[in-house]
Amino acid sequence: MASLAQFKAEADALQPQLVAWRRDFHMHPELGFQEVRTAGIVADHLRSLGLELTTGVGKTGVVALVEPDNPPADAPTVMLRFDMDALPIQEENDIPYRSQSPGVMHACGHDGHTAIGMGVATLLSRHRNALAGRVKLVFQPAEEGLGGAQAMIADGALHAPTPQAAFGLHLWSRLPLNQVVVQAGPLMAGADKVNLVVNGVGGHGAMPHETIDAIVVASQIVLAWQTIISRTIDPTQTAVITVGAFHAGTASNVIAGRAELSCSIRSFDLAMRDLLVRRMREVAEGVCAAHGATCELTFSAGVLPTINSAAGADLMRSVAAGLVGDDQVTTLTPMMVGEDMSEFLMRAPGCFALVGANAPDGPLNSPHHSPTFNFDERMLATGVALLASTAAVYLQQQRQASA
Repeated sequence: MASLAQFKAEADALQPQLVAWRRDFHMHPELGFQEVRTAGIVADHLRSLGLELTTGVGKTGVVALVEPDNPPADAPTVMLRFDMDALPIQEENDIPYRSQSPGVMHACGHDGHTAIGMGVATLLSRHRNALAGRVKLVFQPAEEGLGGAQAMIADGALHAPTPQAAFGLHLWSRLPLNQVVVQAGPLMAGADKVNLVVNGVGGHGAMPHETIDAIVVASQIVLAWQTIISRTIDPTQTAVITVGAFHAGTASNVIAGRAELSCSIRSFDLAMRDLLVRRMREVAEGVCAAHGATCELTFSAGVLPTINSAAGADLMRSVAAGLVGDDQVTTLTPMMVGEDMSEFLMRAPGCFALVGANAPDGPLNSPHHSPTFNFDERMLATGVALLASTAAVYLQQQRQASA
């Protein structure tokens, strides 16, 4: 197997190509489940490497297998995942490679992730006969809240062969360049949706006593829900309830008989999620009952919490330290953003890392999902070396464990 130093040197040599790929994807962003051009470029590159691949997985996803000649049937398999979709944002950057698609932009770094995936495929293909098993490369559509991971899983992305572990990364625009965040346990939160409809009795604004004002009732529910966080949840734990939309009423002199609230809830485990939903329903029904109104609460499961296994984190931490140095590997407070890499980790425990992409001598980059989002492309080679090395080391460890 190639050493970490060799993988790093080969990844560094790929840097100009990685930048070219990334900038091409940045200029031609595609929304979730519409990544036809992006997936086509990925598939063409994988074919040029002689890899076995499947396209159209989860509509626009691509899955490829890197393996040695004549591997045994019971050879271990490890999965690496790369997301490809962009966001419905109008880019405001004044750069030569700015988006050429009005209202669509790579504002989260998935263009970089796709380029990294193509680089990883290049390196692993060169060393495939030294691999102690199989590497499944998963190029995923529709990560941005559209269920791309679930769609790929439903289409068989985790079968034939089934990976025993999954690894991935997300470049992070505001972390120092090439700093790597690796930690066991929660990294990102689960994110789910709750919709509430409050039914009252509408009427004339001058005759409130003849109505049940849905706006007043719903407003009290919005405020009461926040006491769930402050008075129901253990203060050493973390949860968020956000009412993002409140729709009611048609005119200034008409009391609304109906109000609708659209909410997101975030937590780090499913028991907390269930507690939030239960208390939101109880509070809403109690407030409505006090005012003579009724309500209907609907829960929609979204993204699972992103949880790294202890073994996966230990492995990735060791690899990262060998590539960037111990002082560049760190942890952080788990974030409330969601990431559907969680779907793969729930089925194939492993690790999802962050790689810093803010120039040490430059200003602080714009945050993710900003119209001025950008990142230091020098992290691309680091990402390639990190994931290629992690996959190779994992397979080697599995061989040694079974010997």
